[in-house]
Amino acid sequence: MTRQAMPAPQVALIGLFVTALITAQLTASKVLGFELPFAIPVAGETLALPGAALAYALTFFASDVYAELYGRNAAQILVNVAFGLNFVMLLLVWSTIAAPAAGNSPVAPETFATVLGSSTNIVIASLAAYLVSQNWDVLVFHALRERTDGAHLWLRNIASTGTSQLLDTVIFVGLGFYLVPRFLGTGDPAPLAVVASLLVGQYLLKLLIAVLDTPFVYLVVGALRRREQGSSAASTAD
Repeated sequence: MTRQAMPAPQVALIGLFVTALITAQLTASKVLGFELPFAIPVAGETLALPGAALAYALTFFASDVYAELYGRNAAQILVNVAFGLNFVMLLLVWSTIAAPAAGNSPVAPETFATVLGSSTNIVIASLAAYLVSQNWDVLVFHALRERTDGAHLWLRNIASTGTSQLLDTVIFVGLGFYLVPRFLGTGDPAPLAVVASLLVGQYLLKLLIAVLDTPFVYLVVGALRRREQGSSAASTAD
C-alpha cells in the first residue's frame, strides 16, 4: 500500500514549531532587558524577560496555525511529541558537555557548559510550563472553534494564546526563578520584586505578540488553504 506523503506546508509548520521550541530551551537562562520610554506598574522603565520568551512566542503562532489547518488531534500529537524531543535535546547537550574537549577547542569547556547547560531550575520550569501551556492552548483554541462554528479565527488565536501564555509565564518564572531554587536548594531564589518584574515583562511581550501575530495567522492559514485547494483541484483534474 502506497502511503500519501505529508504536505510540505505541514512539514514546515512542524519544523518551525520544533525549531522555535528548541531555541527557547537553549536561550531560557539569559535575562533580557528592554528600556521603555515610560514606566509600567511593577516592571518600571525596564522590561525584563527570559530570553526564551522571544522564540517561545513563535511556538504558539505555529501551533495555532497547525491546529486550525489540521485539527485538534494532530495539534496535540505535535505538542506531546515535541515535549519528548526536549529530552533528546537535553541528552545531546549534556552528553556533549560531559565529553572531553580537545586541547585546541576554540570554546573553553567551562564556557560551553555555562552557555548551553541549562540549570536544573530552568529545565524543570521550562518543561512544566511547556506541557501545561501548550496543551491548554490547543484545548482553548478548539473549544472556541466549536462554539463559534469555525468563525472568528482572531478570537481563538488571541484568547488561546493569551491565556496559555499567562499560564506559561507564571509557571516558568515562578518555578525557575523562585520555587525550585528555594525548595530544592538548586540555587538562590530571586527576590520577589525581580520575580514580579519578570512576570510582568514576559507576559506583556507575549500578549503583544499574540495580538500582533493575528494578521499573520490569517495570512498563513489563508495561503495554505488556497494551496491545498489548488492541489486538490489539480489531483481531481488528473
